[in-house]
Amino acid sequence: MHPRRNSRNLSSPGLDGGVVSEKVKNNNLDVKIFKSELKSEEKGTEEEPTRESESSILDASADYPRDKHISIQRHLADLEKLADLREVSHNTHLSVTDKKKPCPLCPEEKFKACYSHKLRRHLQNLHWKVSVEFKGYRMCICHLPCHPVKPNLVGDQGLSKLGAHYHCIICAATIARRTDMVGHITRHVNKGETESRFITVRAPTSEVVKESATDVQVLPNHSTPQKTDSYFNPKMKLNRQLIFCALAVLAEERKPIECLDAFGATGIMGLQWAKHLRSSVKVTINDCNEKSVAIIKENCHLNKMKVKLNLKEGDSDGTVGDEENTDTIEVTKMDANVIMHLRSFDFIHLDPFGTSVNYLDSAFRNVRNLGIVSLTSTDVSSLYAKAQHVALRHYGCTIVRTEYYRELAARIVLAAVTRAAARCNKGIEVLLAVAVEHFVLVVVRVLRGPSNADNSAKKIQYLIHCQWCEERIFQKEGNMVEENPYQPLPCDCHGSMPGRTAVLLGPLWSGSLFNTGFLRRMLLEAVQYGLDEVQPLLKTLVCEAECTTSKHFSTHGDENKREECGVYIKTSKTSAESYVVPGKRKGEEVLRGAAKRQRAEHSAEHPAFYYNVHRHSIRGMNMPKLNKFLNYLSEAGYRVSRTHFDPMGVRTNAPLAQFKTVLMKYSRPTYTGGQAEGPVHLPGEDHGGGEAQAAADPKEEDAEFPVDDACAESHPAHCAAD
Repeated sequence: MHPRRNSRNLSSPGLDGGVVSEKVKNNNLDVKIFKSELKSEEKGTEEEPTRESESSILDASADYPRDKHISIQRHLADLEKLADLREVSHNTHLSVTDKKKPCPLCPEEKFKACYSHKLRRHLQNLHWKVSVEFKGYRMCICHLPCHPVKPNLVGDQGLSKLGAHYHCIICAATIARRTDMVGHITRHVNKGETESRFITVRAPTSEVVKESATDVQVLPNHSTPQKTDSYFNPKMKLNRQLIFCALAVLAEERKPIECLDAFGATGIMGLQWAKHLRSSVKVTINDCNEKSVAIIKENCHLNKMKVKLNLKEGDSDGTVGDEENTDTIEVTKMDANVIMHLRSFDFIHLDPFGTSVNYLDSAFRNVRNLGIVSLTSTDVSSLYAKAQHVALRHYGCTIVRTEYYRELAARIVLAAVTRAAARCNKGIEVLLAVAVEHFVLVVVRVLRGPSNADNSAKKIQYLIHCQWCEERIFQKEGNMVEENPYQPLPCDCHGSMPGRTAVLLGPLWSGSLFNTGFLRRMLLEAVQYGLDEVQPLLKTLVCEAECTTSKHFSTHGDENKREECGVYIKTSKTSAESYVVPGKRKGEEVLRGAAKRQRAEHSAEHPAFYYNVHRHSIRGMNMPKLNKFLNYLSEAGYRVSRTHFDPMGVRTNAPLAQFKTVLMKYSRPTYTGGQAEGPVHLPGEDHGGGEAQAAADPKEEDAEFPVDDACAESHPAHCAAD
């Protein structure tokens, strides 16, 4: 019998009731064996290695748990220790290397027992060289009968071939091919599943992230929402600043206000509200994950905020600190729908992972009158028409990919919000709608009453979109079937092109996307709190809401205005001071009058949708610079502005035909080898004189459109190209 490895005590019952006691200390081997068991072990020398190889043999390293598969090792020496391939000690009187040993990863019919030098080559060439590495561990190929074999293949040869497999270190799955195993591990890494359940890993160390003077602790995998309890996305900083500015404007209207962050995660948004707005707000941070609630509590203490815990529905006992303190944040552990059904709030923010339509009914159920509901939708694949069937399933909307797909996404979300509010006999007033690369943000004010709900519901209409020229127009109100459905379109593509040329998109929100007065006050709050990243976007939104260029940014000759960062901001007493309510909030009549004054602040509604100048540019012609082209459209008598949805987009009330006419008029032909390319100029126009005049006054035109204007700041890439 050969002694067993490692310095461990092992006792096993013998055939005749005897007990084997074996100890290894400092290379001194003491063996006590009963004769009856010695005979039985001599008979079973060929059976014991097979049973031992099929069992869960442990690694020699101390950091492995006992449920790890034997094919996962860190070093080749650990794999050799499984086969008991070690040198003979000079102090031992028993030889352990002159015996044949089986492979621990192969059955006996696959690889018979052999001497140590041959077994070492077998382990190195067949198992170790074709292993898959992950974080310092090797997943060696295994031939043991632990992988399911197809029933149609029988025989030892088919069994040995199909039995070869790998054991995943993360999920314990068995994969047959090495390339499939590499792809399997890659999918785990992409999902954030980088910790193995079979490897004892130290607790992940958290790191502290600082944003807007607020510190939060996050885990190393904080950027993967599926597999982390403290999801934190640094790219959403712009989103958080926009929401903070909207809350700051509401806090100036009435104090104090109760606000809810329904999906807290790390709690950074609620912490920023409480840290900067202080006594103006009463912050409640909610999350249904127990670990997230613990992280939120730690982040509150990190920012020197007292915590009021409310972990059960309808129970508010567990209180830490003074409840009346202004630096107290209430942390709740509930489902978002439950807490919005149980309590009323003035400000609610929804930021789930994906769509937020599942929480709209609860949000509008108990929100107070003239309160604000903001929601962030990150399901851009469906909203941006990449997964159209998902948009139909979630929003009940039919869409296609268009040049104005981002504004289309904002109007889709607003239509869903309007329907949810109308079911609760509430209407909405859109304050802000932003759609950028990775999120769609919508901020609306709630107006109670069936009449407000009816007025908002009437603004949900279908859109007629021409697929040839991308002209679009909202369908007229009414339920009568039109004889010619293409008649509302300004273009004549249906008469000149074969087949059906237009599609019906929607239902969509057809009203305004911005409130100019609210945006101006948001910009004022951004300047006051030093939020530099969001100021260029807010300036562009103010220009877009008024549908004016930066040259005509301030059209009001009001004395009560101030200039901040090159932008004139109205600071009339009726726009801000009238909303400040000392103590408890005013009656319904005063609040209703304040809402009317606020709605009267903004001018006429901006035109719906925009045109991309590159999409409608003329081949072979050099189009003018975008700022100059905006001036040309404005001189033609149309309202025009840039848009945040598209850096090269132009929002105007000019029809597409007039848009192309002005673009062609001021475009110049591209010369290649002395020959002009492109279409012929429009007849009856003196293009030579226009070119000479444009060449004679280049300085004057450049002076009219400075590079560092308000709108150009929000599009630095475009300004550099110009």
